[in-house]
Amino acid sequence: MDRLTEMEAFATVVDQGGFTDAARKMGISKSAVSKHVSSLEARLGARLLNRTTRRVSPTEIGLAYYDRARRVLTDAGEADALVTSMQSAPSGLLRISVATDFGVNHLSPILGDFLSQHEDITVDMVLNNRHVELISEGFDMAIRVGEMEDSSLRARKFSETCRRMIASPEYFERYGRPVRIDDLNEHKLLHYSNNSAGNVWRITAPSGEKRQVRTAGWLTVNDGQSLLNAAVSGLGIAYLPNYLYADALKAGLVQEAIPDLPKEMLGIYAVYPPGRFTQPKVRAFIDFLVTSFAGRTPDSW
Repeated sequence: MDRLTEMEAFATVVDQGGFTDAARKMGISKSAVSKHVSSLEARLGARLLNRTTRRVSPTEIGLAYYDRARRVLTDAGEADALVTSMQSAPSGLLRISVATDFGVNHLSPILGDFLSQHEDITVDMVLNNRHVELISEGFDMAIRVGEMEDSSLRARKFSETCRRMIASPEYFERYGRPVRIDDLNEHKLLHYSNNSAGNVWRITAPSGEKRQVRTAGWLTVNDGQSLLNAAVSGLGIAYLPNYLYADALKAGLVQEAIPDLPKEMLGIYAVYPPGRFTQPKVRAFIDFLVTSFAGRTPDSW
């Protein structure tokens, strides 16, 4: 007899607590279930079930075998699902979490192209400025910038940017321009409140040394665009990714604070829950992101 079918019959009897309910669950006759289990016990040379007129329960050996058998059956089911998934067309609702500034400025303008390519997919894009719990909050994926803090998630880098310190010309005229990293301690800094490190800037010195600047700052906010607006208004120095300040820099609304410092590179990632296969709708959107951002460089936002 088929070994996997024998395992399935035995595991279903344990799950259902008897042969009758197991037969109903599997859609076969009670005698067929019994035959599969008996064949399994004969092949293994061990009694796996205690049988009485009122109940069926696994023996000690049977319970140990059940744990392993259930894993094998789960893996087999996932293998079947993988093949089915990879052959099916992308469809269904795709829920995406993305930071407000990146979503508004760089994701929203290209969503129409994705939807026109995949008419069976609908998108629910949620703009927020926190790291959501993908599984518990019902998200299929998220777009995140910077180091990946949650190693349990799968991630694919589809672009990168650089982070620099910027402020308005009016600010520099009023408070002076910092020349060294230590000079930042005397300036008004604008902080991003969702930064896991708090009000700490990690900066690379020209020597390559990693430095930290810790200050309470003058303004703390949980939105990158608001920090840029504050910097343009002359409220202080902000430490932002290039995709936020690039247009303001070209327009002369802001300038780099310490231009000679090395660039702080930040990866931009699509992150999604762990698993042995990726849903077609998620895979399709990630491939779309890779294609759409292929021409972007850290300095070309």
